[in-house]
Parts: sequence; structure tokens; C-alpha cells
Amino acid sequence: MSLLRSYDPEITTLQYMDATGLLQGQPTAAPLTRDWLLRAYTHMLLTRRFDQRAIDLQRTGRLGTYASCLGQEAIATGAALAMQAEDAFAPYYRDQAAQLLRGVRMSEILRYWGGDEAGNDFAHARHDLPNCVPIATQLVHAAGIAVAFKFRRQAQAVLSTCGDGATSRGDFYEAMNIAGAWQLPLVILINNNQWAISMPRQAQTHARTLAQKAVAAGLPCVQVDGNDVIAVHAATDEALCRARAGKGPALIEAVSYRLCDHTTADDMRRYSQPDERERAWQREPLRRLRQYLGSEYAWDDAADQALIAMIDAEIESEVQCYLATPAPTAATMFDHLYAQLPEELVEQRRQAIDGRFRR
Repeated sequence: MSLLRSYDPEITTLQYMDATGLLQGQPTAAPLTRDWLLRAYTHMLLTRRFDQRAIDLQRTGRLGTYASCLGQEAIATGAALAMQAEDAFAPYYRDQAAQLLRGVRMSEILRYWGGDEAGNDFAHARHDLPNCVPIATQLVHAAGIAVAFKFRRQAQAVLSTCGDGATSRGDFYEAMNIAGAWQLPLVILINNNQWAISMPRQAQTHARTLAQKAVAAGLPCVQVDGNDVIAVHAATDEALCRARAGKGPALIEAVSYRLCDHTTADDMRRYSQPDERERAWQREPLRRLRQYLGSEYAWDDAADQALIAMIDAEIESEVQCYLATPAPTAATMFDHLYAQLPEELVEQRRQAIDGRFRR
């Protein structure tokens, strides 16, 4: 008999609302109400329509490369609804829904993707971190914030998100290890959208689930249906409450599907199968919640269209605010790096302002 065997814990997928919009149960910690469900639906719909408007701006040359979150709105929405204002958020680059709920303006998000780093200087979410494009590094930053919270004995938690590709990076394991060893108030939420750019999840890791990667670091973990905003909220709420109470970190894997290109510089038709995408559209989060609202609260097309009109007006106001914002000057890249600019960069700054560079 071999002494070697694979460790295979029983991890089931938490789900409260199935793909057809049927409610399978109700979380005890946060009873569902019409107002809560409608708030979640409204925000996911706003996120989706803002997302499409951003892509339109990029396609017409008024925005830089943009990372869409189509099909993944329930993950960031459910998680952010579980956060308290005093918590800290360390996002990656596909968390528009959570950022908007945390007080970041749409015009700030557009400003960032338009190439102006001032878009990261949020007017309201002052202690949240900006978008993180390097893969998984935000998790280590989040662990650092969690160390500060614990050292100061503050009843606050840190939520950090990442994609499935990030779980193959060293930063992911390092953040989990220190969080487990020091019992930090850190919650890691994985958006398992099945793709790391064009790399399918099955080719990244032999682990049966991404959630069970937490076992080696001693973190409690759960896998949830990432298209079920109720399940995402329930799992995140429990994990954040534990963290604030000094009971340590946790990891959540939210299983979804990326219904969009990785970014506007990508074309997923080159590597994904049309029938797979079509099946994923049948499970997407807005569709199921819309069906539930219709069956339980008589939410109809007229109500939907009225909501869309209100949302679109809000989005357009923010778009116009972004378009009216002066573009940053070339000098900007030098002005926010040092308290005092090093001598060797002073001449480069002058040349940038003049519109010419010298060797």
C-alpha cells in the first residue's frame, strides 16, 4: 500500500438561488427582503450598463484598455454589501461593482482607465487601495494592512480579491501563509471565472477546487456559486465577521464565468468555445435574480425599463464628468513619485513638458 495519496477534502458549493431563479434556502445571518434583493439587482444592473458604456468609450478612442466584469457582477456586489465602512478593500482590476458600492465614482474609474492615475485618488473610499494590475501583489498589500489592524487592536477586516490565475502565483501563497500564521483579519475572495487571460482553469492547477488551497495554510475555506449574490454575500459576511472578532482569516472561492474578453485588448473567441459561453449565459447572475424578482415581487419589463432609464442617466452624467476632465500633462509622471525630484529626472521632466526627449 502506497504511503502517498492526494488530500481531497469535501468542499461543497454553497448556493441559495439556482440558475433558474429558484430560492433553495435562506441564510440565517441576513434574512432576505425585497429591498435587499432589489438593491443588489439594481447595483448589478448599474455595473453591467456602466461596464458596457466603458467599452463603448474604449472602442471610440476615449478610454484606454479596459477590463470588463461581464458575468461576474454578483461576486463584487455580494462581497461589498457585506463590508463595513471601516473595513479596507484591496481589489484587483475587475472589481468595479465593489468599488462603486464603496463610494468610488464612475468618473474616477473612467479616469483611471483613461490613463490618469488621479482616478485612483478616490474622494470617498480614502482607505481602500487602488486597482492592482500586477497579478496577486494586492494580496500581500492586504496582509500588511491586516497586520496593522491587528497590531492596533482595531475591530476591522481587510477584503482582498483576485482571479483564479492569481492562485498560481507565489504572492497568493505568501499572503495566505502569513495570514494563517499570524491569524490576521484578512478575507481573500477568488473570482474563479475559469480564465487567466487565455489559460483555462484546468490547465493552471491540478487542485480539485481553488478553495482547498487554503487548507495547507490553515485557513477555513468555502466554495460558493459566484452567480448567486446571496451566497457570495452570506459567505463574505460570515468571514468578515470572524475576522473583525479576532478569529482569523478565511478564503472564499466564487465560481463564475467570464462572459467577456479578458480586456478590450483581447478576443476570447480565439480560445473559448461558443457552446461553453452559451451555457454560461444561462447561469449568469442578473438573469436569475431578475427571474426571482418577477416571480416573487411582480417585477416586470416596465419596472426594468424605468430602472434602466434612471441608471443610464446617472451613468451618462458621470461619463460627461470624465470627458470634461482635463487630460494629465506629461509632467504628471514625475510629480508624484518623490518628495524631491532627483537631479537626473529634472531635465527629463523639462523635456517632457517641451514635448521632446533627448538621449
